[in-house]
Amino acid sequence: MRLLLDTHVFLWYVADSRELSERTREIIAKADEVFVSAASIWEAAIKVGLGKLEAPLADLVSGISASGFQELPVICRHAILVASLPQVHRDPFDRLLIAQAIDGPLKLLTADPVFREYTELAELVF
Repeated sequence: MRLLLDTHVFLWYVADSRELSERTREIIAKADEVFVSAASIWEAAIKVGLGKLEAPLADLVSGISASGFQELPVICRHAILVASLPQVHRDPFDRLLIAQAIDGPLKLLTADPVFREYTELAELVF
């Protein structure tokens, strides 16, 4: 299985947060490949700048490879795919993650129930 972690799941994973269930940890451990989008780091950087998140950004970036994950760049094809998505989720970062999951194809691992509206377009794991 090839997974794409949504931003919260990635942040919880690198922080070893209790927010991350044992089931979710098992899914990550059993995956063949786990990806973290550059969009998640971008989102975290914005939240750090706004004071909504306290996290050393360099540690987040190094946490990708330290966790055995792979960085997923944002490419033009992903940006274009966002335009074809239904206007269910208003968060631009989450919409980009859905587009990347579709394009991968990757299973998107998320805790966000709003993503359920995209289950016909992308494989999601909750």
